[in-house]
Amino acid sequence: MTELDATLPPLRVAAVQAASLAGKVELNVATTVRWTVGAARQGARLVLLPELFLSGYDPKTLREQADRCDVTVDDPRLAPLAEAAVTEQVAVVVGASVRADSGSRSLALLSISPLGEVAVAYVKQHLWDEERSIFTAGAHGASLMLDGWHLGLGLCYDGCFPEHARAASDAGALVYVCPSAYVVGSEHRRDLYYAARALDNAIFVVYAGLTGTCGELEFSGGTAIYDPQGRPVVRVSAGEGLAVADIEPDQITEARRINPYDRDRVPLDGIRTTTDLTSM
Repeated sequence: MTELDATLPPLRVAAVQAASLAGKVELNVATTVRWTVGAARQGARLVLLPELFLSGYDPKTLREQADRCDVTVDDPRLAPLAEAAVTEQVAVVVGASVRADSGSRSLALLSISPLGEVAVAYVKQHLWDEERSIFTAGAHGASLMLDGWHLGLGLCYDGCFPEHARAASDAGALVYVCPSAYVVGSEHRRDLYYAARALDNAIFVVYAGLTGTCGELEFSGGTAIYDPQGRPVVRVSAGEGLAVADIEPDQITEARRINPYDRDRVPLDGIRTTTDLTSM
C-alpha cells in the first residue's frame, strides 16, 4: 500500500444495476447513456456499468454473432456515449466484448473520459467457464486515475481471487472497481467476495451487477459500494437501480488504523512442517 494523501478530495461514484440485451449494442449504448446522464446529474464523476453490458452477457450470442456483439474503440456505435461523457463531464467504465486489430476478442472494460476519449482500460485475466472458449485472457492488471483517485480494475471472477485486488492495492489503488454478472443462485458468493476484497485491503470496492434476463441466463444484480471495512455503504436490492456514494480518504485511514494488515502481514513461504497427530 502507498501512503494515503489525506488532502484527496471526496469522489462521488455511481454503480448501475440494469438489464442488457444480447447482441444489441446500439440499444445497450442508449441504456448506458440514460444511466450515465442520470448519475452525472446526481453529481457522480465516475459511472460504472456491469460486465459485458454493451454486448450482452449471453455466451451463445457472443459465439454465434460475434460481428454484432464486438466493439472497437473507434466503433461509431459508441459515439452517443462519448458525447454524453463530454456533455455531463463524467467518466464512464463499462463492460464489452472488444475485438482487436489482430482479430482476437477480449472480455474487457472500456473507459470513456470526460473528454470523450474511448480506450480499452482492462482485459479480464481470470476467465470463467464458457468465457474461455470465446475470449483471450488479459496478461496484466490495470488501473485508472480520476481526480487524484487511483482506481484498480477487475471483472467479476477476478474479484474471487484475493491476490488480484491485493495487487491493485499494492500498486496504489484506493478503490477496486469490479463490475460483474452473477447468475441467480450465486448471491451468497457474490455478496461475500467483494465485501472481503474491501476488508482485505482497506479500500473501497465499487461493484455493478447485471440484472434481468439476457439470452438464456438470468442475473441477480447485487450492485453495491463497500467501504474499507467491508460494509455496504449503499446497495441496489432488486430490479434496476443506481448506487451512488461519496468515497473519502479518511474512511480508508480509519480502516487501516483499526486493521493494520499491511503493517502486520508476514511473508508466507509455504508450509514447512507437518505434524502427524496420529503418531504422537
